[in-house]
Amino acid sequence: MKMFRTIYKQAKKHPGLMPQFLFMFVGVSGAFLYLIRLARGPYISWDRKNNPEPWNNLDPTYQYKLVAVTTDYESLKKEGPDF
Repeated sequence: MKMFRTIYKQAKKHPGLMPQFLFMFVGVSGAFLYLIRLARGPYISWDRKNNPEPWNNLDPTYQYKLVAVTTDYESLKKEGPDF
């Protein structure tokens, strides 16, 4: 709580710091949300007893990337990699 009180006092004293506080808040929030997205992904194994390899259960149309510009995952018909 003391940290937020200090930030508030500094922002009142120096209004030019408001954009910096805003961009820092947005950056930290975005990094936190991306970390949560990564932790909830199918390639993370939180339960090793019931599902030790969760990435084997993904269907071939699963989009691994956050943004796929050129890959059309709906048209993929392959069942898995070639070994």
